[in-house]
Amino acid sequence: MFEIFTVDFMQNALIAGIIVSLISGIIGSLIVVNRMVFLAGGIAHTSYGGIGFAIFFGLPIFLGASLFAVAASALMAFLTIKYKERVDTFIGLIWATGMAIGVILIDLTPGYNVDLMSYLFGSILAVETADIYTMLGVLSIILIFVIFGYRNILAVSYDSEYAHIRGINVGLFYTLILVISSIGIVMTMKVVGLILVISMLTIPVFIAEKISSSLIGMMIYSGLISAFFTIIGLMVSYNYNLTTGATIILVSVIGMILFLTIQKLFDLKNRIL
Repeated sequence: MFEIFTVDFMQNALIAGIIVSLISGIIGSLIVVNRMVFLAGGIAHTSYGGIGFAIFFGLPIFLGASLFAVAASALMAFLTIKYKERVDTFIGLIWATGMAIGVILIDLTPGYNVDLMSYLFGSILAVETADIYTMLGVLSIILIFVIFGYRNILAVSYDSEYAHIRGINVGLFYTLILVISSIGIVMTMKVVGLILVISMLTIPVFIAEKISSSLIGMMIYSGLISAFFTIIGLMVSYNYNLTTGATIILVSVIGMILFLTIQKLFDLKNRIL
């Protein structure tokens, strides 16, 4: 079964999948505890405008998507802080505008026949060595941010009023969390695509939250759980010739259902005993 990982492109896919799983575990935890899931969805879809921008101007896809994602996250952070009661309207507007820009720019690119499936559902099997180095760079940035800013991140995530009293610039850290998350989201899109990215960021975190009592524990567990689902998904998709991103998410959903079922059975057993 594991002989599939002796193939070069599958080795790259495996390495990329593990790196992105660690990224999504950290970023997903930050998104969930800060109640940013809807914001993260908006950032992911807005970044499609960056994909169109990169294709139109002949730039690297990651660069274009990242620029749009960072700009969108900064704008959403500002609007969330300034106009909290109307933020859902603004996010929907930014979301739609980003995707519309992406579609139009791709349409205007002469002679470009885009494979939308690779952006919507991921293209992990097409990962190259250069992509892996980029992913490692993004993971390093995220780790540095979390390690050196952990106490402040913890305070802002769980009690922003207490963080403000302590003298922490809550608005700045909130924006930084969103900006860092946006880069992680773009990386995760490489594995499961734009449509399924939120599932990869939230399903492992949902399970990790049940078995962890701290934010750092949640990040570690969700990263490991995500890596496990990704490896199983890669194996299943390869053996049955299925779309890899969608298979990884389906494996994650099945894993979550099994976890909840086992948890319920243990709870029932404890009640009986």
